[in-house]
Amino acid sequence: MTEVDIEKENAAIAKAYKELLRVSYQTLSKDDKKLIRHAFEVALDAHKDQRRKSGEAYIFHPIAVAKIVAQEIGLDATSIAAALLHDVVEDNPNYTIDDMERLFGETVARIVDGLTKISVLNKEMDVSLQAENFRKMLLTLNEDVRVIIIKIADRLHNMQTMDSMRADKQVKIASETLYIYAPLAHRIGLYNIKTELEDLGLKYTEPEVYNDILEKMQESKEEQDAYIKAFSKVIEKSLNKEGLNYEIKGRPKSIFSIRRKMVKQGVSFDEVYDKFAVRIIYKSDFENEKFLAWKIYSIVTDHFTPNPIRLRDWISSPKSTGYEALHITVVGPKSRWVEVQIRSERMNEIAEKGYAAHYKYKNANDKEDSLDLWINRLQEALENNEANAVDFVEQFKLNLYSKEIFVFSPKGDLKSLPKGATPLDFAFSIHTEVGMKTRGAKVNGKLVPLSHELQSGDRVEILTSENAKPNANWLDYATTARARSKIKSALNAHTKEIAEEGKEILRRKLKQLKITLNEKSVNELVNYFKLKTSLDLFYRVGIGTIDNAKLKAFASSRSNAFMSYIKSKIRKPDAPNKDIDKEEITSKYDMLVFGKEEERLNYTLANCCNPIPGDKVFGFVTINDGIKVHKKNCPNAVSLQSNYAYRIQSAKWIDSSQRAYTSHIKLSGIDNLGLVNDITKLISENLHVNMKSISFSSDDGIFNGDITVEVKNQAMLKNLIDKLKTINGIDKVVRV
Repeated sequence: MTEVDIEKENAAIAKAYKELLRVSYQTLSKDDKKLIRHAFEVALDAHKDQRRKSGEAYIFHPIAVAKIVAQEIGLDATSIAAALLHDVVEDNPNYTIDDMERLFGETVARIVDGLTKISVLNKEMDVSLQAENFRKMLLTLNEDVRVIIIKIADRLHNMQTMDSMRADKQVKIASETLYIYAPLAHRIGLYNIKTELEDLGLKYTEPEVYNDILEKMQESKEEQDAYIKAFSKVIEKSLNKEGLNYEIKGRPKSIFSIRRKMVKQGVSFDEVYDKFAVRIIYKSDFENEKFLAWKIYSIVTDHFTPNPIRLRDWISSPKSTGYEALHITVVGPKSRWVEVQIRSERMNEIAEKGYAAHYKYKNANDKEDSLDLWINRLQEALENNEANAVDFVEQFKLNLYSKEIFVFSPKGDLKSLPKGATPLDFAFSIHTEVGMKTRGAKVNGKLVPLSHELQSGDRVEILTSENAKPNANWLDYATTARARSKIKSALNAHTKEIAEEGKEILRRKLKQLKITLNEKSVNELVNYFKLKTSLDLFYRVGIGTIDNAKLKAFASSRSNAFMSYIKSKIRKPDAPNKDIDKEEITSKYDMLVFGKEEERLNYTLANCCNPIPGDKVFGFVTINDGIKVHKKNCPNAVSLQSNYAYRIQSAKWIDSSQRAYTSHIKLSGIDNLGLVNDITKLISENLHVNMKSISFSSDDGIFNGDITVEVKNQAMLKNLIDKLKTINGIDKVVRV
């Protein structure tokens, strides 16, 4: 770099630093500014010889992370300083955690230490142990929740500046973000950041889909702005008449949420009706907030008809993230559904800043904060170290994203649970001991099974007994991470007791068969009985599933194995069959190529997404079943790419015109005479597609159809779906 370039870069760094101070959400005192300045100088020195992949000076990254922490999340000077220093100890051996404590005090040092531990976890290992890392990362919440918040800000900036990375790295980091960081941001109440992380995640995992929706949204932006203006005009006069101080904003739905709706409802972009929401933000003192929110609700519903089942009152019962608002869906101009969100300025700040704004408005005499309650519950889930890390993350993730219901205890206490929760979840949310001793449950005074799904407003009473204890069926009834982890712990303890007895029984029985119980024989037995672990083996012996007869069969196969091996070695290889059809081989084995070398390997197609030629796919190396091929947009893709990046194989289709693939199509529409005949005629005669099965049902003039067809590639399937849509009476055709 020339001197002029260095001078320009230094000026840009100074400008970025001044901007950081200017945009801070908190009011910074002289001491705060002094602390931030000192942290900036140390970070500048530590990173002076480093550059990012894009070529810019590394210091821009910690400044950007600190800016997200200061402006978008709204944390204090301590957090801003820690964000500036978050990579110092990891990247520069001249600085240690002790130096951080000496220079900046214990709190900053503790946060930097937590952030360093998380980064080292991610870099130390050759394989992606992301789920285990995630569990360890959550443990840092116990030390300081700001560790996680700064980590989310760090991930956001990395996602914003990922263009210079290799494509495979982009997919791994984006999958990890969708799998872990977006749900976590959602749970801490950082909704804006959650939305941006999801959109950026989609940008790198499914770029074509992302760009297509983005383009369509940009095209319709002018129309949306005009619509919001028309909507506002109708209610402004009434709001002004009441002397309210307010602001009306339009908020487009995120690309990720539009994509989710398109997939879930099987509709195109144009058919997603609520692509934006209208937000009314009003000024109010704390005492009148609720009164004014319902007054605005009344004014909006005077002008527009509300959908009664879409009213969400999070002012009377705030979400466990602290989120408060009234959400209503009304029929707006041009008969379109519009979601209207009514919030005070305080509620809006909490919705946008989450944790930081919550503490700004928190009174000293408030009850324990919902975030503190959540952290306490999380600690209990983390205590169960025996759980499989991936299962733990999956379960945790479900609880992060799940919608909430509110139920009452017999005494009238309100409890928040995830949607889909059962009486068993309620029992464990009260106390572990109550859960463990559950015998039955009453909901609204009636006895219900433990699998009964609770609804908002239910009054739940748990019946307990000293003799009751968890059984394996409980895992089918419980949905929350807390309940499941406690049940698994209890079941594991029982299993281990039986396994200990089983081990001794096995030792005696093998001795009679002249086999020593050691690591080699245990592994042979595990493989022979197609089990996963030695614990499974000992447990099955303990409960008698593996009996004397089965063990004798094992001993016999063991003694025959050596002879079989010798025979296979001396047997002459078969002469090549000249009649083998070359086309048949091509159709069966040469369908996909894997990796950069484009190798041809054996594989099976995953049942969860049924890929067909033309679909974008990847290979996943399983433990027992070789390579399984999944579609890039398979529901399991993000989880696999995030947790097991080291087992992902890039894959692409080659000429596949020789083989037919099974695909399922669902149809719905208005029933009319001869419709089934039109459909079957179109498929069999015009398109020459083979139908494997077809079923139709009609109910009060509406029909639903299910067709299984064989197609050779994606183009053929798309052509079939497009043609089916043209048949009179058919409303929707989707590939399952």
